Amino acid sequence: MSRSIVAVTAGLSQPSSSRLLADRLAAAVQAELGEQAGVRVFELRDVAHEITDHLLTGFPPPRLKEVVDAVAGADGLVAVTPIFNASYSGLFKSFFDVLGDDVLRDKPVLLGATGGTARHSLALEHALRPMFAYLRAVVAPTTVFAATEDWAAGGDNGLADRISRAGSELAALVAVRKPVEVKDPFELTGSFEDLLGDLRR
Repeated sequence: MSRSIVAVTAGLSQPSSSRLLADRLAAAVQAELGEQAGVRVFELRDVAHEITDHLLTGFPPPRLKEVVDAVAGADGLVAVTPIFNASYSGLFKSFFDVLGDDVLRDKPVLLGATGGTARHSLALEHALRPMFAYLRAVVAPTTVFAATEDWAAGGDNGLADRISRAGSELAALVAVRKPVEVKDPFELTGSFEDLLGDLRR
């Protein structure tokens, strides 16, 4: 059964440690689900202006709509943000502000974050997890924070184990759910005869 995994990352630089973490988390999920699982990764910095336009106009430009539609149609979501001032980045929050109310309802989500020091790691629990709970997503138990020293430690600090565990948890949440079916908001729910029936009386 084909499954779709989408990762969004709010890293601001290129290359970005947030993108690196998103890639590794998505790969861990795919490894658990098998070759039939497709993965797409989106860097929100590429649609930052479009997100602002959407906030101001209420309509997503085409490039942003592609990302929003991919998230809506995904069976599982990996969401990674850098941590600034003990919370998620403004770009990260703005993207989730423009999603429809029910886009993340019952969608399995794996949360990750990066920062310069491990002191920021609690932001995953006091900032990110409550936001996704409010959006009615199903958040995997294990969240993954990667500080600068985690990348420099050559994998001896448990980062690889945390990524593997989190990937397994998201894959398990995806596997027990039916594949996502995105409804066309413009699809007619009946024939024109039925819709016009009351007008003919």
